[in-house]
Amino acid sequence: MFTRFLDRVAGLAGWRALLAAFALGALAALALPPVHAVPVLLVSLPGLLALLGAAGGWKRAGLLGFAWGWGHAVAGLYWVTHAILVDAATWWWLVPLAAPALAVPVAAFAVPPAILARALPAGWPRLLGFAGAWTLAEIARGILFTGFPWNLLGTVWAFAALPVQAAAFVGTHGLTLLTVLLAGLPVLGGWRPLAGGAAVLVLLAGFGAWRIGTAPDGDTGTTLVLVQGNIQQSVKWSPDERRRIFETYLELTREGIEMTVARRPSGSGPDHNLVVIWPETASPYLLVQDPGARAAAAALLPSGAVLLAGTVRAEFAANGALSAVFNSLVALDPTGEVVALYDKAHLVPFGEYMPLSGWIPVRLAAGGMDFSAGPGPVTLTVPGVPSFGALICYEVIFPGAVTPVPRPAWLVNITNDAWFGESAGPWQHLAAARMRAVEEGLPLARVAQSGISTVFDSLGIRDHVLPLGERGILISPLKRAMPATPFAGYGLILPSGLSILSVLLGFAWGRTIHRDGFRA
Repeated sequence: MFTRFLDRVAGLAGWRALLAAFALGALAALALPPVHAVPVLLVSLPGLLALLGAAGGWKRAGLLGFAWGWGHAVAGLYWVTHAILVDAATWWWLVPLAAPALAVPVAAFAVPPAILARALPAGWPRLLGFAGAWTLAEIARGILFTGFPWNLLGTVWAFAALPVQAAAFVGTHGLTLLTVLLAGLPVLGGWRPLAGGAAVLVLLAGFGAWRIGTAPDGDTGTTLVLVQGNIQQSVKWSPDERRRIFETYLELTREGIEMTVARRPSGSGPDHNLVVIWPETASPYLLVQDPGARAAAAALLPSGAVLLAGTVRAEFAANGALSAVFNSLVALDPTGEVVALYDKAHLVPFGEYMPLSGWIPVRLAAGGMDFSAGPGPVTLTVPGVPSFGALICYEVIFPGAVTPVPRPAWLVNITNDAWFGESAGPWQHLAAARMRAVEEGLPLARVAQSGISTVFDSLGIRDHVLPLGERGILISPLKRAMPATPFAGYGLILPSGLSILSVLLGFAWGRTIHRDGFRA
């Protein structure tokens, strides 16, 4: 029955084939967070390979690949429209254009794998070549043009603790390679390839169970208090709302500290390694420049505690003129002193700065001045707290680029996902954070303005969560880190090497088929 389906798909021509490719790509988006309908890939990717096998030439194959990639990206990135609706009176005209336009450069990365697949014989050669080329294209998408490695196919497994453990060795990109290979097995025909794929999944689950069993016991003695203010983006920068917003964070912080102290055993003291974390740009005041705001926040902290707060930081020229602004995380001690500072290095185009020298006049974020980029990942040290690396907003989506040197004991990711409402966007962002925890073998605290906030241990497992669209606090112990993973040591070298090997095997197998006289 499935073979007949692939034959019918391969028989489509003209605009019908392009429409089918677009629809199959959109179908594949259901495998992504938060739906995680992974079995749809067993239809979507074989359908694409069938279309490519019937393509009349490389140009047609490239167009089909683009159509599939465009459908996949439009369906997977629809949530960017929510950011437009925050200021619908200004940007209403972008509502029907935003997701399709953003999807165009993402879809372009599907073209080279499609062309390569068309050049290889059907069966294992085409599948191996396509899987390796697709993974290399995803790696390139995370690097070129400032990078946008969002919705990597490997994240379809982020819902399950066992399969994702493989990311500690080969990263999310390595899981992408495996996912494409497994999803493409139906094109080989018969039950044996599918049975082999099922066996691979069983082995993957077994490996995950083994790795979870090797996790270190206990925690670091540090208690984290995550504060989720759930401030709506439409009022976030309103001068009239500034005081109310700040007092919301102060009140939640006070409540969180009181609950933490109440939970501790008698005689342990209220100040034992307590870290309060506010989300990205939570403070409506410039904490570094505003001693009054710092004093108000610091007054809540018991001796030895620290507040990690998202804030805008400003720098001024000698004449007093504003010279630069940064999206920052600051660490405050109970005296109100700034004891550590991190400036976001990987800025969001059109949100935090205008690319192409402002040729495209679209700025979604408030303000008329571009943010400046910080120097990059750095290990921050604060007395009484295990060393940590800071990641602001979508800095957490970049595999192999989140952990500074020397290796910290944990990671903290502060973000403002209120831009994207109650959509798939925050769930997809959360999945990326989980994958980074597994890849690096480090606990990761994620604090989002409107959710989803949680603490992952070094296996990517979470106990509690502050749901999307709710105000509240989450108190969690900071678990111990795993030893540095192979991916932490070698980064993108491992999945890149495996992907290149897959492409080479596809070509070598294809040459053997042609030499022996079989037709593709």
